[in-house]
Amino acid sequence: MTASSPPPEIGLVVYPQAQLAAVHGLTDLFAVADRLARARLGAGGPLLRVSHLGCGAADGPVARIFDTLPGAGGEPAVVILPPSLGEAPSGPAFAGLIDFLRVRHGAGTTLASVCAGAFLLAETGLLDGRTATTHWVCADDLAARFRAVRVDVDKLLIDDGDIITAGGLMAWTDLGLKLVERLLGPAAMMETARFLLVDPPGRQQRAYSAFAPRLAHGDAAVLQVQHWLQRAGARGVTTHAMAAKAGLEERTFLRRFRRATGLRPTEYWQHLRVGRARELLEGTRQPVAQIAWDVGYDDPGSFRKVFIRVTGLTPGDYRRRFGTDRAAGG
Repeated sequence: MTASSPPPEIGLVVYPQAQLAAVHGLTDLFAVADRLARARLGAGGPLLRVSHLGCGAADGPVARIFDTLPGAGGEPAVVILPPSLGEAPSGPAFAGLIDFLRVRHGAGTTLASVCAGAFLLAETGLLDGRTATTHWVCADDLAARFRAVRVDVDKLLIDDGDIITAGGLMAWTDLGLKLVERLLGPAAMMETARFLLVDPPGRQQRAYSAFAPRLAHGDAAVLQVQHWLQRAGARGVTTHAMAAKAGLEERTFLRRFRRATGLRPTEYWQHLRVGRARELLEGTRQPVAQIAWDVGYDDPGSFRKVFIRVTGLTPGDYRRRFGTDRAAGG
């Protein structure tokens, strides 16, 4: 951006049941970034423009309902779809907005979503063949509705250049800082993060997500095994024992279990064990080695490797971040 060029516009879509906390929070974040950068650079005019884009009727136009530079004209450089506080936004009620997003993307606008806003991006077809993230609670629904989209909820933010998706409800902070870095530079991003006391982008969503096994798959034999594993705590369980519990030949059981749950049996019971370990790390002062034993691992080193693979954190780091009394641990 040159001294004479207009500041880039970031448009925040205010659709029915959009989370207004994210809309106003991002508006404030960009205002802080603009103020800090202008003070550092000695700039006279604004470096960012923020607008709210309202959409009413299904086939109605998308129009600015708030603008930090009213009357400036032009089109947004970035359009952000915030989270929804209701059902995942999709379907005919959003036809006008979907068309608007396609047109803007075709004209060079970067599209971004937070949480369930990814459903609106997926409706455009622009996520087909791409990897995207959303809130981990929404992941299975997004993947089922839009099978051409590769859903990866381990990541809190996926920057695909012209399309950026962010995960959970509060991931708008990560998205906002990512856009500040893109539009104003890394120095502006870091000073904004420091001022707001939030972590710079780079966190992973998997540290926050709980294991939610698929249960509504219709395979009664596999469901029986899942219920048994929940009761048994997956300690000392073998694939052979699981197949026997299901009353199936082992190869048949493996095929049906993965088709029903999306996971191999070993992956499934690892998630169950890690889920129990997370509860103990959050709520007790038990040593990590004891927790590893309690959830079914004879070797604390093996437990640590599995825990890092599932959560992205060591057991000690997880306890320091999420423990109710911040109990120390390795």
